[in-house]
Amino acid sequence: MQYVSTRGSAPALDFEGVTLAGLATDGGLYLPAKWPRFGEDEIAAMAGLPYAELAVKVMMPFVGNCLTEEKLLDLCQRAYGRFAHDAVTPLVQFNERLWLLELFHGPTLAFKDVALQLLGRLFEEFLSRSDERLTIVGATSGDTGSAAIDAVAGRERVDIFMLHPKGRVSDVQRRQMTTVKAPNVYNIAIDGSFDDAQAMVKRMFGDKEMTGRFHISAVNSINWARLMAQVVYYFAAGVQLGAPRRKLAFSVPTGNFGDVFAGYVAAKMGLPIERLIVATNVNDILHRALRDGDYSAGEVTPTAAPSMDIQVSSNFERLLFDCGARDGAALTAQMREFDETKAMRLTNAQREGTAELFTSARADADDMAQAMRWAAEHCGEIIDPHTAIGLHGALHAELDPSIPIVTLATAHPSKFRDAVERSTGTRPTLPMRVGDLFEREESYVELPGDYDAVAAYVAEHATPNR
Repeated sequence: MQYVSTRGSAPALDFEGVTLAGLATDGGLYLPAKWPRFGEDEIAAMAGLPYAELAVKVMMPFVGNCLTEEKLLDLCQRAYGRFAHDAVTPLVQFNERLWLLELFHGPTLAFKDVALQLLGRLFEEFLSRSDERLTIVGATSGDTGSAAIDAVAGRERVDIFMLHPKGRVSDVQRRQMTTVKAPNVYNIAIDGSFDDAQAMVKRMFGDKEMTGRFHISAVNSINWARLMAQVVYYFAAGVQLGAPRRKLAFSVPTGNFGDVFAGYVAAKMGLPIERLIVATNVNDILHRALRDGDYSAGEVTPTAAPSMDIQVSSNFERLLFDCGARDGAALTAQMREFDETKAMRLTNAQREGTAELFTSARADADDMAQAMRWAAEHCGEIIDPHTAIGLHGALHAELDPSIPIVTLATAHPSKFRDAVERSTGTRPTLPMRVGDLFEREESYVELPGDYDAVAAYVAEHATPNR
């Protein structure tokens, strides 16, 4: 399997190459040169498999000859052996039509663990084949940071620098990052938004002075390997609900578009997905793009769902590329326009391509609170604000009632205790495995929202490649 950049001019790489590279050298994001596809019999045979074995079936076409099936299974078993639920991503029933896919049973209580526990092991496996060191630089709106840090803390040949917007993540999210004591972990709180932090990370990938000294890589969903691992739970839910004989839909709380793009990949691979609902909060650039073709960024509005307080969704570029005849030169010009003006129009081909599978929903603070109350009162389920935004999209979806709709539960409600308590009257407690979080000492640096300051800090503390 070879991978190509959405910008069209970076060299094609194999799976090991894209895993270690993260972002392409031309500023684009990597995608498989072609989509592998399963037949109906192959999908039906996935029913009843343990999660790690299912993951191998789904991911092996993307891995090619970079890993044996036995090695990939070993990595998956070790990654998912740390989850608190044997099913890894269990389904919970709301009613006759609506379902909840719980993705928060990993060590940091968020869906990011599903991919990052595996990605940390992939880094370690590939780096062991050479003397290279990896400098991971990432930006987080809340959950990616803690999941990535947990996945690579203490691992050899890896340093990780995680940027988060100061004061714009929950106290649980922040502490899950800043209380990890490992010599290769560096937490940076910047003055600014997540979009500011993400822009710095992308700039560092193009900074020849930095890339000449350090092998910089990504754990954000710009890294294909992370996105690939998220495809698995769509198949897990699908076969439990009757695929391939039965269609289904997913409602996905979406900020950076990686999680819902994984659903798009699953559909390309043959899973019978009728609809993907892109559920946004008031930072609704994706809702406007899918509804009106207007991809224009505004000011970020802080909300009780901070992981979705994003105006620039990196993974949307992958969808635009795939729906735009994979024309890298045209997309490069389109993204350059967006970088300069923070606005662009989707082409007719892009709008038609996205409309085949995607719809969108926007939830304000009242909508979010009402969805949390509905889950508590009608089903006895306590859900977090992000999941509530997904549930709002599912509750208002205009689909054939025979099609089940699965809402992705992206975080444990205890990560957002105040918001949940305000809406439901119930204050969720942290699971026992992280119960002492507020007794641990924090460690992080505060830096201005200035690229030079961040780059200087990384250069001072990272270990250069030999």
